Amino acid sequence: MMNLNDFQKIPSQKGRVAIVTGANIGLGLETARYLAQKDITVVLACRNLQKAEAALLDIKNSYPKADLDILKIDLNDLDSVHTFTEQFSQKYQRLDLLINNAGLMIPPLQRTKEGFESQFGVNYVAHFYLTQLLLPLLNNTPEARIVNLGSLAHRQGKLDFDNLNAEKRYVKFEAYSLSKLACVMFTYELQRRLEKEGKSTIAVVAHPGGSMTNLGQYAPQFINNIVEKIGAPFLNSSKMGALPTVYAALGADIKGGDYTGPNGFTEIKGSKAVKVKSTKYSHRIDLAQRLWEETEKMIQETKVSQ
Repeated sequence: MMNLNDFQKIPSQKGRVAIVTGANIGLGLETARYLAQKDITVVLACRNLQKAEAALLDIKNSYPKADLDILKIDLNDLDSVHTFTEQFSQKYQRLDLLINNAGLMIPPLQRTKEGFESQFGVNYVAHFYLTQLLLPLLNNTPEARIVNLGSLAHRQGKLDFDNLNAEKRYVKFEAYSLSKLACVMFTYELQRRLEKEGKSTIAVVAHPGGSMTNLGQYAPQFINNIVEKIGAPFLNSSKMGALPTVYAALGADIKGGDYTGPNGFTEIKGSKAVKVKSTKYSHRIDLAQRLWEETEKMIQETKVSQ
């Protein structure tokens, strides 16, 4: 469990290094802000460098001693992911925390450079690839953690291996739910593999509940207007929505395969981050192994830089 008072009691983490994808806005920005308060070197991994600079200044205004860096990454392009990992590895000799935060929710049908449906590609495939490329560095860093972002929407998700990339149909929320289910199942399968190899690195997953973030940018405007007017009492702020991620990253009682979220009713909002449960379906080992194999195959078929 972690509330804001618990967070304040965490000692300095100086010397540790973290990557936060999508750190220029919303949950990613707040996650980076939390980590910076603990003297962690935080690399803001963002597509838009101008927005990343603004986020860096925002954090510095609150915490002038924050140790921040910016590296460009475009999760719509696996070659960009590869370039990012090369640049990071040249600059840093350790990686304590990989926070796979960036994401899309219910956009119109779009495709990444490699042809992946954008939600599946950005939310899951790019982070899968990023994690694989950074695993050697993570495993060489004692007690490293990988934190993937899940969602309450994973509860509605099912893996349709004939339609992972909207080859046959595209239903916005169905695709979003599938992408977030994939993130959860990837976490569990990764943890099983890390344990089998005897690594000290652990993989955990966190969800923010219902949060006031930019993820709703593709929702109809009238819905966003309603959320802005009456949603605040029922939804987490970005600051509180990021707390489960921070708990997963820094909590002393966190173990590999843990899943964290808000403590409130139906996990939509809460005053503290706690360990929660994902669906029984998300724990299907056979499906997780098949998803892993299919993902590796899809990446290899793109002929992305290796």
